[in-house]
Amino acid sequence: MDARNENKYGERALILATPAIVWLGVFVLVPLAILLVFSLQGRDDLGRVQYLWHFDNFERFVSGPYLKCLARSVGLASITTISLLVISYIFCLWLAFAARPARRSLLLLAVVLPLWTSSLLRIYAWITILRPTGIIAHLWGAAGMGQDLPPLLYTPFAVWLGMVYNYLPFMILPLYTAIDKVDRRYIEAAFDLGAHPLATVKDVLMPLTRGGIIAGAIMVFIPALGDYVVPDLMGGGKSMYMGNLIQNQFLLVRDWAFGSAVSTILIAIVSVAIYVYMRVDKPKGVIAD
Repeated sequence: MDARNENKYGERALILATPAIVWLGVFVLVPLAILLVFSLQGRDDLGRVQYLWHFDNFERFVSGPYLKCLARSVGLASITTISLLVISYIFCLWLAFAARPARRSLLLLAVVLPLWTSSLLRIYAWITILRPTGIIAHLWGAAGMGQDLPPLLYTPFAVWLGMVYNYLPFMILPLYTAIDKVDRRYIEAAFDLGAHPLATVKDVLMPLTRGGIIAGAIMVFIPALGDYVVPDLMGGGKSMYMGNLIQNQFLLVRDWAFGSAVSTILIAIVSVAIYVYMRVDKPKGVIAD
């Protein structure tokens, strides 16, 4: 009877999982397979894909100047993730432990509210604010500052600001969920034992909220690594990032084979990094019930 029940449960589980399996297969695995096939091809003078089956596109990426582009993208994504982790963790600590309960829902709504509009509109709003004739420039002049305002738009600072603003909700939401679930008795016990607030955050809260930290970091780092809209619009296209490189190969150069190869390399790097991180980085110092 036990074997029969297990078979029935297995069949039911398979039936329930079938829609998800079909969805992932059609919209994830099939596009990835097409991308991999195209990455092994070439192109003719008209930009049409030629089925040659070689690794020249990958060799071109490794031997060309594109590794600097990859390093630049990894650096931008890392800085964005670290900045958001610090800002969001401080905000979530205040929201969970200091803000009034009646205001928490409104503050969380204010965090999510920008996602109700197009990211492109939000970026253009920041361009309006940062441009030489924008709001900050007018406020600077109205304040009677003697020297001209340094350029803000089309600078690395503008790119960083746009990335932080764009991905802020994706870091706050998982962090707040993890922090809000922490048992307050752990924090009270740490204070009763004379722990410094920073030590309490480092040795008690951060191990307990490790899941939220990892989820937020992944949700920010992966899309930030391939973002091309913010660097292009707020950075003025002065620096080439992986997202811009892929966009140019598909839309401007019409080299779909090389664009597919670059996309495949980016997907492989992200997948390996996440796998290694999840396998190596194990919970340390987590307080058990």
